[in-house]
Amino acid sequence: MPPSVPPPVPAFAPIPDPLTPVRDITHAHFQAGHQVVVIKGVAGRELWGDAMRVVAPSWHTPTDEDGWRLRDPDGGAQTFVTAHPRYLVHLERRCPDCLIYLRAMEDHLLPKFSGHTDAVVDCGWYTTTALNQLVHVADARGGR
Repeated sequence: MPPSVPPPVPAFAPIPDPLTPVRDITHAHFQAGHQVVVIKGVAGRELWGDAMRVVAPSWHTPTDEDGWRLRDPDGGAQTFVTAHPRYLVHLERRCPDCLIYLRAMEDHLLPKFSGHTDAVVDCGWYTTTALNQLVHVADARGGR
């Protein structure tokens, strides 16, 4: 997963994400200080996402569950966001749960973009609310 890639182009067509919404990962799997990535699509022949650092526990209002406050080292309009643990993958650790999830995402996504080796594709699974909460489309509720 390249840590810094050009701005992504919109997905050629919406690509469903059947894996993240049903991922069973607990809040305790991550701790403050961990480096994580939120997989957002494909860059060339690799998964692509936003790398962040876990800062502190935080309530994830869109799912009404424990989440994590994350810090984007690149800053910007949303330097800090809150995310549900199922959106996160360890970057510096090789834990079995995250590796299984990564492999499943690779198996699901990479074949769909095998002909687009130079493209950076954002699959459009995430949005950020006015409260700086990262929300997967499967978790979006009306009236956010």
